[in-house]
Amino acid sequence: MRFFSDNAAPVCRQVLDALAGANQLDTAYDGDRWSAQLDGAFSELFEAPVRALWVPTGTAANCLALAALCPPDGGVVCHRDAHVQVDEAGAPGFYTHGATLMLGEGPGAKLTPDAIRAVVSGIRPDVHQVQPHAVTITNATEYGLAYSPAEVGAIGELCRERGWGLHMDGARFANAVAHLGCSPAEVTWKAGVDVLSFGFVKNGGMSAEALVFFRTELAEATLRRRKRAGLLFSKGRYLAAQLLAMLKDDLWLANARNANAGAKLLAEAAGERLVFPAQANEVFIRVSAEEAAGLRALGFDFYDWTVGEARLVTSWDQDPQAIRPLAQAIAALP
Repeated sequence: MRFFSDNAAPVCRQVLDALAGANQLDTAYDGDRWSAQLDGAFSELFEAPVRALWVPTGTAANCLALAALCPPDGGVVCHRDAHVQVDEAGAPGFYTHGATLMLGEGPGAKLTPDAIRAVVSGIRPDVHQVQPHAVTITNATEYGLAYSPAEVGAIGELCRERGWGLHMDGARFANAVAHLGCSPAEVTWKAGVDVLSFGFVKNGGMSAEALVFFRTELAEATLRRRKRAGLLFSKGRYLAAQLLAMLKDDLWLANARNANAGAKLLAEAAGERLVFPAQANEVFIRVSAEEAAGLRALGFDFYDWTVGEARLVTSWDQDPQAIRPLAQAIAALP
């Protein structure tokens, strides 16, 4: 009956088993045999040499990535509704030591090359104004829309033309890939992404996210920034073990497909109430305050998004039987 957030979902059994398996003596910090496997495991997944670091939160992953791409005096273009702008309490400025977020527009929290050009078009190339150094996009977006490889590629081409870095906030990257049906490589480095924040906690993990560097030279300075930020866990093997468990047998993708399937059920029930197509595990519907109160009276928990809109989030562990009662209640709204 809970559709408030996939952050509240339980940890999947394979991750718990992996934690138990890592509960033995090994080298501290990131020198253990689990952490040593991350580069190879993620390189295999992305079909290219990468550097992969564990971090404990998505905020840390996003902001360490931006610090790798943008100097303190520079700017990062993002959508006005991006998580780094709205929900990270100024952490991008903290981690980058002062870089500016430069806000763009676009429906469904999506940026386009034209929207990015509109943000930077009036900036003079002199010492009096902040110069852009990077772009960050969210896949799937804050409204649950997936950037296709072609859409990412168009932004990646613009970044290459301007000499900027491109970061992808993939808190729900698994859900986006599950919807797109493409390979992880096609929507990341093949499309011009330099760094990916690969989310696992929302998708069945417990306390580990992955920071994946396709420009591998960026990882070295990030190792020091991770330590300086107080994020180098002394028992890092427990984070690495979680990531390896999620990658094994594509568990990350199976979990995402299940969550997406639940969202599809809700979207179909919503009909004309649907605000945006459901392309991941988030569904946004139009409901009045009275209708929202009625749904809550039936025992359903969800987030009030904007006035007249609600956000419903499905989780990796919910089967159709757990979701169908809400779908039926939405369909029954007048």
